[in-house]
Amino acid sequence: VQLVESGGGSVQAGGSLRLSCAASGYSYTMYRMGWFRQAPGKEREWVANLVMRDSTENYADSVKGRFTISRDNAKNTLYLQMNSLKPEDTGMYSCAAARSGGVYNYWGQGTQVTVS
Repeated sequence: VQLVESGGGSVQAGGSLRLSCAASGYSYTMYRMGWFRQAPGKEREWVANLVMRDSTENYADSVKGRFTISRDNAKNTLYLQMNSLKPEDTGMYSCAAARSGGVYNYWGQGTQVTVS
C-alpha cells in the first residue's frame, strides 16, 4: 500500500484547506485510515480516523467540529477538510492505513500545513 498526501500550504487563521491522501496497492483491504500531524519540536499526534467497513469517524478533541475526514472510493482517496484553522494546527500532516484495529502499518510522506 502506498499513500501520497497533497493539499498542504500556508493559510491565515480562520481559513480552510483540504488535504488528500491518494492510496494505491491493496488499500481497499485496509481496516482503518487516519490522519496524524506533527508540529516542530512536538510528538506526532493523531487527528482523525475513518473505519472503512462502516465509515465511522473519530476525531481528536482539538479538531472536533472543525475538521472532517472522508473518502472517495472511486478515487481511492482519503480527505481531511480543515476549517477554522488555528496557528496551533500548523504541522506536517500524514495519512496512515491499518490492516486491523491495531497499529498503523503504512504511512505517507506528509504534507506541510502552516497557519499564521
